[in-house]
Amino acid sequence: MSTELPECARCHFSTQNRLCQKEDGKSPAYCPTQNYREAIGQALDELRNPDILEFAKQASIQEGEGYAHRELGYERVKPVKPRVLETIEFAHRMNYKRLGFVFCIGLTKEAEVVEKLLSAEEFEVVSALCKLGREPKETLGVRDDQKIRIGCFESMCNPIAQAFVMNSANTEFNIVMGLCVGHDSLFLKYSDAPCTVLAAKDRVLGHNPLAAIYTIDSYYRYLK
Repeated sequence: MSTELPECARCHFSTQNRLCQKEDGKSPAYCPTQNYREAIGQALDELRNPDILEFAKQASIQEGEGYAHRELGYERVKPVKPRVLETIEFAHRMNYKRLGFVFCIGLTKEAEVVEKLLSAEEFEVVSALCKLGREPKETLGVRDDQKIRIGCFESMCNPIAQAFVMNSANTEFNIVMGLCVGHDSLFLKYSDAPCTVLAAKDRVLGHNPLAAIYTIDSYYRYLK
């Protein structure tokens, strides 16, 4: 294995001409397609597990069916499905019956809508918000001046408990919506079932983190 660390985000070759896209494609010295054949082989070995293979296969099929006009060629394809619909369709493809749904208490109204959409599709929905357990932030060693509500009781976010609740309920697939940075990491770490993220928290940008990236040369130039 090469000592060059993969840096795909720095690749200067056009997307369609990269080695990862075509057999005679071009690659920089740090290309993992060229240098990390062992890791790629290990990944393919994982697909020998029928359950993993089926999951990956259905995810790829779902990706393709997110576009219309594919028969007209790649230049004419049109995205047609929002992520919430793709999530529902994928769960159906996998024949899941019991879905886990974890969300931030700040997205309670949105969670109600999502739960109704999932239930209308005849899924059994197990939901848990971030503050379950009512444990004070002091349990984490957080000082009063580090809390949002200074001078008041404040429940800590409890993503590990959210994961354990989902595990206890034997959910088959967990949907994550709006957990804080780091809290989402802990939930994903401790969840037994595979997970997908419906929405990533961004308190300023209406949970659309890429808005700052799209405007990096104008409104969010200070990030540079």
